[in-house]
Amino acid sequence: MTRSEIILSLHRRFPDLTMENIERLVDTVFHGLSDALVRGDRVELRGFGAFSVRCRGPRVGRNPRTGETVKVTSKCVPFFKPGKLLRDAVDGRIAVPATAKI
Repeated sequence: MTRSEIILSLHRRFPDLTMENIERLVDTVFHGLSDALVRGDRVELRGFGAFSVRCRGPRVGRNPRTGETVKVTSKCVPFFKPGKLLRDAVDGRIAVPATAKI
């Protein structure tokens, strides 16, 4: 699902809101999530999952084409851990109605 599809889905569900307001809302949520991760904070959405930052140390890798060793620098990457409700819904163990609070 793309950002545009999220906005259209919200507009269908809440037709009294303008597309401009929904777009601003979606942007605000995504920017807030991004800003928190850049600061190193953890973002938890109960029932859905948690976003955090994981840092990986430097290591020695290998170029798969040449077999040559390459130094890989340390880096921090975003990480998502799904919540139990989301895991169970994806696995088909529970049916999630359209109005579910996931």
